[in-house]
Amino acid sequence: MTRTDRYANYRQLADRETEGRDYRRVLQPVTRSTIAIIAPHAGGIEPRTSGISRALARDTINLYLFEGIKPKGNRHLHITSRNFDEPACLGLIAGCDTVIAIHGCKAEDECIFLGGLDSRLKQEFASALDHARFRVETEGHKFIAVDADNICNRGRSGAGVQVEISGPLRRGKNIHVLIEAMRSVLMNKGERYNNALHSQPRLPGRIKTGAH
Repeated sequence: MTRTDRYANYRQLADRETEGRDYRRVLQPVTRSTIAIIAPHAGGIEPRTSGISRALARDTINLYLFEGIKPKGNRHLHITSRNFDEPACLGLIAGCDTVIAIHGCKAEDECIFLGGLDSRLKQEFASALDHARFRVETEGHKFIAVDADNICNRGRSGAGVQVEISGPLRRGKNIHVLIEAMRSVLMNKGERYNNALHSQPRLPGRIKTGAH
């Protein structure tokens, strides 16, 4: 729990806030997808992360949103990532190898900070975003997300990626470029998984023997 968080976990929040009036949970499971896009601080908590997450997931990747929908004061619905334990989210990512958590951060220019324990995917995102001419940082910042309890690292593999996107970039005209760059990485990852799955040798069927 950070100094500014009102709630230490989901149960505390649910006891005080009303679903459908103060917050909304969105769950979009996709059969055969092993990737999840989640935004635990969506809606009015970290504005525009809902739309970005939806655009990344579309109808091919698992999606979870925890959205603040109050007229004002949505910041009070923020549960820090290492304490975020909403059951539907945990249930979804338990069946996913890769979790990408989309966040909004405060910065004066258009930039992205990448964290999480999936070093390979983090570097693939960094390369794609750098190629798209974004300022992207993977180390030396405060959003490193290396805690095993961070929600991005609680998928099946124990390693995911946290993506912190600055306000000017979330609000700017280049956000669609970021989305396409990241989605291309995710589609390549999904294709690699499917190819590996299909290339596995088939195990011989069990031989049935007659009674003796």
